[in-house]
Amino acid sequence: MHAPDDPTRYQEVLVSPMYLAGSNGTGEAGFAPVAHWPHQYLDEGPCQLLVTSPDQRIRIGWFGDDFELWKISAAEDAFSAPRWTATFNHVTPAEIVAGLTAALVQDYDEAIASDTPGRFLTGPTVPWRDTVRPLTDAGWNPDGAAELGTVEIIAPDDQAGILIDRRGYGSDRTTVELWAGPPGWGTRAEATFTARAPSHLIAATAAVMAKSTPVVRERHQVDRRMQHLVTMTPVASATPIAEAQVPRAPTPLDVRRTAVTQAVHRAARASRTAADLRVMAAQSRSTGAAQKRTGHPAPATSARLPASSPTPRRGR
Repeated sequence: MHAPDDPTRYQEVLVSPMYLAGSNGTGEAGFAPVAHWPHQYLDEGPCQLLVTSPDQRIRIGWFGDDFELWKISAAEDAFSAPRWTATFNHVTPAEIVAGLTAALVQDYDEAIASDTPGRFLTGPTVPWRDTVRPLTDAGWNPDGAAELGTVEIIAPDDQAGILIDRRGYGSDRTTVELWAGPPGWGTRAEATFTARAPSHLIAATAAVMAKSTPVVRERHQVDRRMQHLVTMTPVASATPIAEAQVPRAPTPLDVRRTAVTQAVHRAARASRTAADLRVMAAQSRSTGAAQKRTGHPAPATSARLPASSPTPRRGR
């Protein structure tokens, strides 16, 4: 993809369509809507971070070293088995996960305010068209070759879709799958929902996929096999108007650069001897961080715990 010493390797780019951008290695975007909910960092077991609603009926698990990176569920109470479960694999952009977590927060807040069980426990609605409406409204079309008993809606570029399986029985079976990208370990994003998942939550997740807003990635985080399918625009070359249309939170790289710049400016205002020492320290930290990033880059598919908050199953 890029040689380790390639100066553009860590260049920040705007990637579109978003559903082909892949993961950036953290779950920050997916956890952002639930940043105020209780967090449990786990030292043992595959689940590294568990975020729950205050009453523990909604559970969001982060499995940083697993193929199924996210497992999200809802139950009648803290001790009941999940009523439904959604999973997102390691290629799925966390921005798509945020579509579900944001909808869950809204449902939970409404339930508390109205003293009701909550829409997140209501189950699927009929007809299935309610589930895919955000996609069909965005120009996605039915696949005429879908198997009997299934419905599949495909994106205009044929690189994403939603599959609804209406065959079989059982509350734990997978009935809805959102997918993006060609089949492959590092290329196919998959999100699955079990049979009793509420339709409006699936629709909220699908609605994010239908958006045309690009997302920020470092260039090396976009799998080389996907680069011919996406548009990558360097963030630094984006016009002020374009940047205003795509608001985003500061990236970790932004934070590091700002910290170093502020340290240098503070040092320059101090006495000569102190200034020299502080400038040298700030520059040393900056150089050390750059060498670390160049000499020991993290794999593009690795997953790290969110810093700001506490075998593919099928192929088309």
